[in-house]
Amino acid sequence: MKQNKNNQSDNPTNLIPIPLLNWYDHNARILSWRSEPTPYRVWVSEIMLQQTRVEAVKPYFERFMQTFPDPAALANADLQTVYKLWEGLGYYSRAKNLHSAAQRVVSDFAGQIPDQYEELIALPGIGEYTAAAIASIAYNKKYAVVDGNVLRVVSRLMASREDISKAKVKKEFRFMLEQVMPDTRAGDFNQAMMELGATVCVPNGMPLCEKCPLAELCEAKRRNLIEEIPVKPEKKKRRIEEYTILLFVCDNRTAIAKRLGKGLLEGLWGFPMTEGSLEEKQVGKLLESKQVQFDHITPLQPAKHIFTHVEWHMKGYLIEITKFYDVFDSDSLVWTDAEGLEKTFPIPNAFSVYNKIIKQYLNEQTDNIK
Repeated sequence: MKQNKNNQSDNPTNLIPIPLLNWYDHNARILSWRSEPTPYRVWVSEIMLQQTRVEAVKPYFERFMQTFPDPAALANADLQTVYKLWEGLGYYSRAKNLHSAAQRVVSDFAGQIPDQYEELIALPGIGEYTAAAIASIAYNKKYAVVDGNVLRVVSRLMASREDISKAKVKKEFRFMLEQVMPDTRAGDFNQAMMELGATVCVPNGMPLCEKCPLAELCEAKRRNLIEEIPVKPEKKKRRIEEYTILLFVCDNRTAIAKRLGKGLLEGLWGFPMTEGSLEEKQVGKLLESKQVQFDHITPLQPAKHIFTHVEWHMKGYLIEITKFYDVFDSDSLVWTDAEGLEKTFPIPNAFSVYNKIIKQYLNEQTDNIK
C-alpha cells in the first residue's frame, strides 16, 4: 500500500525493511560479535548485553572469548572461574545459566549450539528474546527479536498506546515484524531494529528523529505523540534494605564469605555483613558478644547499590582484629590477601566501594612491610 504524509498506512511496518537496512549498512556500530557472528559468540554477547550497556560489555566479551573460546571450554570450567571473569558485569545468574547451558550443549548437542528455536529456548537462561536473536543472527531464521528498543520503535511507528510491558503486545509486535522481515537478512533486520532503538529512537530523552531512516513512516512523529509513546506501567518503588559491612583485617588478610542459600548474589563471595545500619559502638558490642578481640574500628564511607527491585544502603567499618577468628561462625569464610581479591575470588559490584578500600589498605600494609 502506498503511503504519503497525509495518508499513512495502518501498518507502517510494511515499508520498514528497505530504508532500515540501508541505514544499518551505513551506520551500524562495529562490534566484534557482529563481525564474526558464530552461534556461540552471538549467544554469549546477547546474554552479556541483557540489562548492560554495549560499551561496558566490549572488554568482558573479549576476555570471555579468549578464556572460553567454545562451549566445551566454558562447560569444563569451574563456576567460580566463570564468576571471576564476569566480575563487575552484575546479574550473576546470567553467568550461572550460561555455564549450565554450555554443559547441556556439550552433553546433548555434541558441543554445537542448536539451530532450532525450540531447542534454544529450552536451554537455561535463554528466553524468547535470546532464542530469536541466535536463530536469526547466527542461522538466518525468521524470528523477530522484541526487546525494549524494538518495542519503543514499533509503538512509535504505529502510534500505539498499548502498554508495551504486556505479553499480548509483545506477541502482536513480534508477529507483525516477522511478516515483513526479509528472507535473506533476518539477523540484520533484527540488529537494525535494535540499533535504531539504541542509538536514534533512544530510551532516555528525545529521539533523534532527524537521523531516523523511518521518520517518514512514523505515526507518532506525524501526530506529535513522540513524548507520549511508548506507554509503560509506572515503575514500582524499590525496597530499601540497610546493611553494615565489616572489613576484618588481620596479618595483611581480610575475611570474605560465600553467600549461601537463595537470593541476591547467591554463591558469590562478599564481605561479612549484618542487617541494619549500625553505629560504631554497636559494632563494638556485636564483636564483643561474639568474643572477637579487636584493636581498632575505623568508620568508612557509606555506599549504595541498586538491584532491579531492591536498593542496598550500606555503612562500612574496617576492623583490625588480633587473630584469625572464624567471625560470625560462617562455614564458607576464608581469609585472603589483596592478590586473592584481585585474581581468585569474584566480588560483586554491590561491594565495589569496600572491595576497593580493602585492597588499597592491604596493598599499603604490604608496601610498609617491605
